[in-house]
Amino acid sequence: MKFYSLNKKAEDVSFKDAVIKGIAPDRGLYFPREIKPLPPAFFENIESLSDHEIASKTIEQFVRDSIPENKLKEIINNVLDFPFPVIELEKNVATLELFHGPTLAFKDVGARFMAQCLGYFSENENSEVTVLVATSGDTGGAVANGFLGVKGVKVVILYPSGKVSDIQERQLTTLGQNITALEVNGTFDDCQNMVKTAFLDPELKSAMQLTSANSINVARWLPQMFYFLFAFKQLKNKKLPIVFSVPSGNFGNICAGMVAQTLGMPVAHFIAATNVNDTVPHFMRTNEYAPKTSKATISNAMDVGDPSNFIRIRNLYKNNFTELKKDLSSYSFTDEETKQAMRSMYSSSNYIADPHGAVGYLGLKEYQKDAPDTYGVFLETAHPVKFLDVVEETLKLHLPIPSQIQKVLKKNKVSIKIDTYQGLKNYLLNR
Repeated sequence: MKFYSLNKKAEDVSFKDAVIKGIAPDRGLYFPREIKPLPPAFFENIESLSDHEIASKTIEQFVRDSIPENKLKEIINNVLDFPFPVIELEKNVATLELFHGPTLAFKDVGARFMAQCLGYFSENENSEVTVLVATSGDTGGAVANGFLGVKGVKVVILYPSGKVSDIQERQLTTLGQNITALEVNGTFDDCQNMVKTAFLDPELKSAMQLTSANSINVARWLPQMFYFLFAFKQLKNKKLPIVFSVPSGNFGNICAGMVAQTLGMPVAHFIAATNVNDTVPHFMRTNEYAPKTSKATISNAMDVGDPSNFIRIRNLYKNNFTELKKDLSSYSFTDEETKQAMRSMYSSSNYIADPHGAVGYLGLKEYQKDAPDTYGVFLETAHPVKFLDVVEETLKLHLPIPSQIQKVLKKNKVSIKIDTYQGLKNYLLNR
């Protein structure tokens, strides 16, 4: 399997090189040269497979040139050690809970998978890799936890000051060791642009090996398809067509789901649910991609004005807007609508959703207005305690604090404040 740059001005590379480079020299995202559907029997008999077997069989074609089968199984075993339950809330509506990992966020799987891959690739290397990652919330904590103590890897996390929750901030600023947090005076888009700029900086490229652990990195992005397959396994015997509603920020998660569909997973439709950062909902209405400055919301991990991974989705459909609309709908919602959805779920189902899951619920309900004969699954991407103030104020209740969160709340925050790209560059060259 080769990976090519979506800007099409760089050489094809192996999975290993795509992971280590992070982004192509022409600033394009890497994408598989081909995606071969799995045999129909795989999906017909999926309930007989373990989650580990499902994960290994679906990702094997993408990594086989770089990771031997026995090592891949070991990596999968180390990554997937927590459940992914589908919880039915009401008729034809369920949630897929993705927050049962160590940092209580869906990004634990991708971050751990990438950390395991980089650890394997650096086993016999003397050189050090610097992982540079921008976060709008949960990515930072998941990457910090996944890479903590990994030999030969240093991690530098950029996050927008004052625009992540207190718990999210503590998860990425309290670990120490090989993890450093840079607090940026700006937005997530500013952080992401700094990361992309660093990859193309000749001075940095000559001084160190940089890679990214954002979903722009294929090792962070591709494993997210596992969630959808695990859900399909649990829902295979439902009589209605299955649709997934995905709360979407940088669009890596929903893109991975659409790759699972390309592999042959029987799914009727995807819904990309966003907050007021509505670049993609606007595109799906107009066929005009017009990125904009992101706005701060209570679902902060989706505060993205120019989602990097949407180009992967468009490429998956060969930029055929008509074909894309058959498989994808997208809607945006305000903070007040999000809070009302949280109240509605709590009132009707006694279910406590975080703001991101509530946006996913809203997207699903909007789609089902015109497609009632579907079984809808919205993704609950983070534990509600990670947005403690919003959840408690909205639902008028007190949430117990899980033990892994209590640990970070007792630690002191350590971050380095920067204002510009030059601040990032100076840190990297002088650390």
